[in-house]
Amino acid sequence: MDRMKQVVFDPYKYLASPGVGRRLVRVKAKHIFFSQGNPADAVFYIHSGRAKLTVVSNRGKEATVTLLATGDFVGEESISATCHFHTATASAITVCVVLKIDSAEMLRVMHAEHEFSDLFLKFMVTRSIRIQADLVDQLFNSSERRLARILLLMAEYGQPGEPTALIAPITQEMLAEMIGTTRSRVSFFMNRFRRLGYIQYKGRIRVHKSLLNAVLRDQLPEEDSSRPALPDPERARSSLA
Repeated sequence: MDRMKQVVFDPYKYLASPGVGRRLVRVKAKHIFFSQGNPADAVFYIHSGRAKLTVVSNRGKEATVTLLATGDFVGEESISATCHFHTATASAITVCVVLKIDSAEMLRVMHAEHEFSDLFLKFMVTRSIRIQADLVDQLFNSSERRLARILLLMAEYGQPGEPTALIAPITQEMLAEMIGTTRSRVSFFMNRFRRLGYIQYKGRIRVHKSLLNAVLRDQLPEEDSSRPALPDPERARSSLA
């Protein structure tokens, strides 16, 4: 009777180990997973590290589309019937360990294992919601609020578990690309966040939860203000409570 029992497929165990059509790859910081325009023949699952997705326009201008973290898939265009080339470049910000899954194997396991297809579908829906939120953020929020949101996402505030307050290395130029402003404006906002006590910024950026409170309560100072707003003592006490 026991011999007749089928082994239950565990998608996380599948993603944790190499096998037929998939292998673990270590990608050094600043090295690429794949380049825009290259043949799309594999999907990557990030085990650890931080990466970014960038695109280059016909005029040669590069823009950072999104940041990638542990648990993300990238290169999903490889399993599309209509897209045979990568539409962006994925590169490592920090050292990354990824599982490279051949497109044929990815399609096979999605068709054969419902638990895996459910996991991948959940990821794709979550990414779609994130992209929609990014678009709304770009259209309606100030560049300072967009910067605050990017820093909070990188620190993983609002995600399950304890947040990572010390975020992965990122340049002001990259932040400026992501929020659609200049590096000098990012520098201005970062210095103001530091004076307000929202972040520590000396080489690496450490994000304090007070920045989340300021965003949720709409307490960020006016974007064009040259001085940080004076904190309200009552609100400050309540945020610490």
